[in-house]
Amino acid sequence: MASVTQQQIQKFHKDGFLVLEQFFSAEECDSMRSQIQKIIAEMEVPPHCRTEFSTREEEQLQAQGSSDYFLTSGDKIRFFFEKGVLDGKGDFLIPKEKSVSKIGHALHAYDPVFKQITHSPKVQELGRKLGLERPVVVQSMYIFKSLLAVTPHQDATFLHTEPLGRILGFWIALEDATQENGCLWFIPGSHTNGITRRMVRAASGASTCVEFVGSEPAYEDKQFIPLPISKGGLILIHGEVVHKSEHNSSESSRHVFTFHVMEAKGTTWSKENWLQPTPELPFPSLYT
Repeated sequence: MASVTQQQIQKFHKDGFLVLEQFFSAEECDSMRSQIQKIIAEMEVPPHCRTEFSTREEEQLQAQGSSDYFLTSGDKIRFFFEKGVLDGKGDFLIPKEKSVSKIGHALHAYDPVFKQITHSPKVQELGRKLGLERPVVVQSMYIFKSLLAVTPHQDATFLHTEPLGRILGFWIALEDATQENGCLWFIPGSHTNGITRRMVRAASGASTCVEFVGSEPAYEDKQFIPLPISKGGLILIHGEVVHKSEHNSSESSRHVFTFHVMEAKGTTWSKENWLQPTPELPFPSLYT
């Protein structure tokens, strides 16, 4: 992979995202895919933990919020399921490898393959090119993207910092992401307007563990541009840029490994975020 140029970095600051094709090799992508197959093969899901993952706000609150499983997943490797894959008793209606929506949120810390990718020299070099002084990894996820659309959102809604502008997403395509199978869409330049919605931990005793404060403005479809990307490509995502994905209308899957980094220098991580560092897993430094 060619080194990232200053011109590209300027483009990132202007648009709020940057596409870097062929950042990872096909072998690296395949190693992540085969590792996730192993993890799923060994997956034992306690029935009380069978949380369906949803991005629609009410369902999100209901499915994740009623569940400590989500709130305490920051320092573990946990499984979140597609809607409708479990029966009333919590048993799988379809093969379990097709039932998982995502696996999160500490693959980067506890799985050797994902740890190596997250801290790979080229990622560290990119961090330095971006001027990150004390970057730490706050979370990671493996996303299967079988069907669901993801509504327009900003990552800082879920990962809030003071000041803003300290969160950066690394989104790695483990197979080609196309308009048919659910590539990302962005509103260029939308990272400069702050945020209007936050997901916060609810007061103790509330019926859900998290709640939303504020609301997402209505975005028009024509504001978004699609960013198809080939296997091994990396999309850098500013924490406040507005992005979405459409549902996967194809026969092919769209596997992704993604992780979020925070510039820790001069930054306060919100105590109200669902995700909190723990004594077992303080946020690890990106630089090794």
